[in-house]
Amino acid sequence: MIAILGGLGAAVMWATSTLTSSRSSRIIGPSSTVAWMMLIGLVCAVPLAAVSGPMPAVTPALAGWLAGSGVGGVAGLLLAYSGLRIGKVGVVSAITSTEGAIAAVLAVVAGEHLTIPVMAMLCVIAGGIATVALASGEAQLEDAGGRRDERRAILFGVAAALCFGVAIFSTAQVGKVMTPFGATLPVRVVGVVAVFVPMALAGRLQMTRRAVPMVSVIAVAEVLGNAAYVVGTQQSIAIAAVLASQFAALTAVAAFILFRERLSPQQRSGVVAIVLGVAALTAVRG
Repeated sequence: MIAILGGLGAAVMWATSTLTSSRSSRIIGPSSTVAWMMLIGLVCAVPLAAVSGPMPAVTPALAGWLAGSGVGGVAGLLLAYSGLRIGKVGVVSAITSTEGAIAAVLAVVAGEHLTIPVMAMLCVIAGGIATVALASGEAQLEDAGGRRDERRAILFGVAAALCFGVAIFSTAQVGKVMTPFGATLPVRVVGVVAVFVPMALAGRLQMTRRAVPMVSVIAVAEVLGNAAYVVGTQQSIAIAAVLASQFAALTAVAAFILFRERLSPQQRSGVVAIVLGVAALTAVRG
């Protein structure tokens, strides 16, 4: 049950972050969005990590997982936000959500055992996520420029998914020796050092009054979502990773309500498959 709750908690937080970043990336750009949310996130995460427990000694193995978590997470965010700036929120978020399947495969390769019923339910959920995200809605791209932007957005999403898959698997490994909030620090440290500081020194940081609350929401949601995911992975990396990927379905539904991005019948069927799959997974694991 911990893996399920942790994964679902992460999905809600990541959906909130994705929806908000789809707006802020169009106002101040993807790089500035990442830079500011990393700085704010680090300010939030450091005191939480400090009070949640001591930091372990950094071994060579832990250093590798820290690097995978930090570098993969920052690269994934830059790529994902670039896709969200030019593409449909539902499509880009769904493609990036395959990070959960990538992390689940890595977990199984690393030796995690899953029963056949659990694997079947994870496949149903993953299929629902893909259906919600990739099934075409009623709105069609009307010009060559729009089609070109959509193709670029899809490529950004695929690249982001690969980076995120490595990042969340690495984060789960970090979470085995660090507290959940401690495990959220690597990506924020890398983000501040590799994105915020260089952009600030070069005078390329952008910010507007409208974007301030947006990047603040993104930063807090990412910290809480990552911590919830780490809690879930302490029971099962594969289950937490796939359930956290539901942020794509939540994002697609919310984008329909908030931004009028249309849901096709196939996408609505995907939502139903996800709900039923989660209910069955809860019963199997309960």
